[in-house]
Amino acid sequence: MTTKPVITIVAPVYNEEPIINEFYRRMSDVMDASGEVWELVLVNDGSFDRSAELMQALHERDPRVRVVSFARNFGHQNAVTAGMDYARGDAVVIIDADLQDPPEVIPQMIEKWREGCDVVYAVRAERKGESWFKRMSAKLFYRLIYRITDVDIPLDTGDFRLMDRRVVDALNVMREHNRFIRGMTSWVGFRQAGISYVRQERYAGQTKYPLRKMLRFALDAITGFSYFPLQVTIYASLVLALIAVLSVPVVAFLRLATGESVFEGQATTLIVVLLMSSFQLFFFFIMGQYIARVYDEVRHRPLYIVSEVWERAPEPAAGSDAVPESSEQPDGASTLT
Repeated sequence: MTTKPVITIVAPVYNEEPIINEFYRRMSDVMDASGEVWELVLVNDGSFDRSAELMQALHERDPRVRVVSFARNFGHQNAVTAGMDYARGDAVVIIDADLQDPPEVIPQMIEKWREGCDVVYAVRAERKGESWFKRMSAKLFYRLIYRITDVDIPLDTGDFRLMDRRVVDALNVMREHNRFIRGMTSWVGFRQAGISYVRQERYAGQTKYPLRKMLRFALDAITGFSYFPLQVTIYASLVLALIAVLSVPVVAFLRLATGESVFEGQATTLIVVLLMSSFQLFFFFIMGQYIARVYDEVRHRPLYIVSEVWERAPEPAAGSDAVPESSEQPDGASTLT
């Protein structure tokens, strides 16, 4: 009889061919030493290198490794969501496969969970192997999110965390498309605690989050948990209106005092018009981002499409009344057959 896992580790994978075997080795060493019953859910996010082949080989060697393979690349946050959908453990650990988040931290998370914490998030005390720009932009991002969002998102935390089954079930009900899982985890509440760790250099390969994706991710975080960008519009309009009202007596006084027009020529008018137009276009862009997100939701498309799942179905022991766990398709997903 297949034993139900206590801990599920979820790791999204996108073109991580040089890392997969080392990631599995370190993860299995850590989890076997912990004494917990565990499983590893690898989500192939449309990789076009040999990642899928290597993951399938791991599954064939170790039935605790389950592989969910997407039909195409649906993005990191959707891959994490798929992993949570397919996870069977009483607690779920989210970790990237690049080994920047060391698996050796997981036993500390499990200990905190055993003490009664529903969410144990990892706080980056140090970030090795990252450029000055990366460190400063990340620091600015986390503090900006902390100040303007409507939920208390801990500073310097990523998706590396352990969540109790109750938290995972709550998150699985939330099928929004522009996902920011660390914010969603804070939003659902429950008892949460952090542990500090040193984030390591990438083991091999290239980062999957270039500047363009980082900016998009930041925009998803801000628009998903804050109305502050929309509120800026009214504040800016009030400031501009105040400047316009105050300018009338100032211009009139200067005209009477000097007998000359303060603003002459078309250049000044053109500059003012261009400035106002830039403000308007910026605010239209912000409103468009919120409208686009509404459009994403009303289409009701699945968050991801699964092409293959490599797993061994649980079998009840002979003569027992055990019922195999359900293998129904998670809500909000779609499978190609």
